[in-house]
Amino acid sequence: MKLNSIVLAIMASTALAGSAWADDTIKVGLSGPFTGGSAAMGVSMRDGVKLAAEEINKAGGVLGKKIELVERNDEAKNEVGVQVAQELINKEGVIATLGYINTGVALASQRFYEEAEIPVINNVATGTAVTAQFKEPNYVFRNAAADAIQSRMIADEAINRQGFKKPAILADSTNYGQLGQADLTKALDKLGVKPVATEKFNVGDTDMTAQVLRAKEAGADVILTYAIGPELAQIANAMAKLGWKVPMIGSWTLSMASFIDTAGANGDGAIMPQTFIQLPTTPKRKAFIEAYQKKYNVDRIASPVSAAQGYDSVYLLAAAINQAGSTDGRKIREALENLNAKIDGVVTTYDHPFSATDHEAISGNIPVMGLVKGGRVVPAHAEDLDGDKALRVKPKS
Repeated sequence: MKLNSIVLAIMASTALAGSAWADDTIKVGLSGPFTGGSAAMGVSMRDGVKLAAEEINKAGGVLGKKIELVERNDEAKNEVGVQVAQELINKEGVIATLGYINTGVALASQRFYEEAEIPVINNVATGTAVTAQFKEPNYVFRNAAADAIQSRMIADEAINRQGFKKPAILADSTNYGQLGQADLTKALDKLGVKPVATEKFNVGDTDMTAQVLRAKEAGADVILTYAIGPELAQIANAMAKLGWKVPMIGSWTLSMASFIDTAGANGDGAIMPQTFIQLPTTPKRKAFIEAYQKKYNVDRIASPVSAAQGYDSVYLLAAAINQAGSTDGRKIREALENLNAKIDGVVTTYDHPFSATDHEAISGNIPVMGLVKGGRVVPAHAEDLDGDKALRVKPKS
């Protein structure tokens, strides 16, 4: 056989093998920040997704095919997220994407999925606008607690439950921080309270002394936050530096390892909404925690909420694909909006979690308040997880 013929034969064989491999798998995008300040959330989410995908594949996959995860690091940057979305859609041919940690990245990127009629399940990004960006048919879903829910919980905890009267809001300058700050201001307003100070800072800032000092001088009796772990730690450390200790109550990101470890003892007592606290309060949670710890050789999950929601998002997508009997984006969207299977998740039991007009799987009754204590997040109010309160489910409409 001539050399050219041999080369052509090898190329044809390789192409056929690639085609067979593609036919045997279902490509699903996995997008998040796996480096940088948001990495605790991104890596935990990714590892939760991978754990669920492996379980599903071992059980026979979806429609007789294995889930093939196509990972991309969006670096928590809007412009990178846009590039990743286009690559996953146009080059990799994913049938859906899981992820998005950062609200800004989600809002910048998911429009490409909407245009391509490919579903996205936001499993961490919480900006209220994320699922409201598009009208029906809407290809954007979420199984995280939206900021509209969290801001009400934060305001209720600070004003009604603990009796503070002079909150100060400290939020970062990202879409996440500023949209969350707006939601929080609205929630306080409904309780007849106005913040005595509203301070802003940038991601990467390492000294919050000026912002904290202005909140102190304004007479704040509690600090309410919307930011991520590294900068939140600088707020706690700045208060300690000034010898001023008032409670910190903020969004779910106060549970990040990058806050807890960097703030140390200064972070103890911080309170935040949580869809999942790393405790074996249900059989599913116990199995998940043990499997995650064994696979990744860790004791404490860096971002338990991100890991649990990432894990659950795979089962939601797999159920929709099975029900659709297809990997067509329109059919998957319709299946998600009308899921028949009841899914035993880590965060909750998903029973018709979505509809055509409601793409939020998490309702306001599901999250509880967590508390940083000795390097861990524990329930802020133990009674919230007592008995039948351990598993909270979305009310049926």
